[in-house]
Amino acid sequence: MKKTKGRLLLRTSILMLFVAGLIYAIYQSYSKDSDMITAGDKAPDFQLQTLDGNTIQLSDYRGQGVFLNFWATYCPPCKEEMPYMESQYQKFKDKGVTVLAVDLGEPKIPVKRFVDKYELTFPIPMDKNESVMDAYGVGPIPVTFLINKNGVVEDRITAGLTESDIRKYMKQIQPEDYQKGEALD
Repeated sequence: MKKTKGRLLLRTSILMLFVAGLIYAIYQSYSKDSDMITAGDKAPDFQLQTLDGNTIQLSDYRGQGVFLNFWATYCPPCKEEMPYMESQYQKFKDKGVTVLAVDLGEPKIPVKRFVDKYELTFPIPMDKNESVMDAYGVGPIPVTFLINKNGVVEDRITAGLTESDIRKYMKQIQPEDYQKGEALD
């Protein structure tokens, strides 16, 4: 009888811990989602130092479309989409759209090797303490925010992108005054 009560007590305790953990996980997930930046939100301004030592601020790009990507060197989809981002950056940088690829908390040396390997020329802001990541509510990476010329988020994409996806999204945030006379494909 004593063993049965002991087992029952142990099983009940384990079940209670499991339920408490589940409730906590759901609460954490809900509270993080409420801080998530989504379409229609004003993009939180930030100031970061780039890999090459320059300081950039998001608000300095007002008037342009900003393709804001959060990534890291260890992320396989990030590795796949970076050459596509570079290719489209070359086509859109003089048409009112820029790429800001925010690295999340990594040391400069592996980021520099990655940038050199993929011959990336767009700015690479370094979010050393991941405060910008937190401000945007970024979870799994890659995540891309499409920010229009007025600083408003038009879309949040939470997947790796193809080159045609990137081209389509850059056209979406390209300011109208740069589109005049262009044939859209």
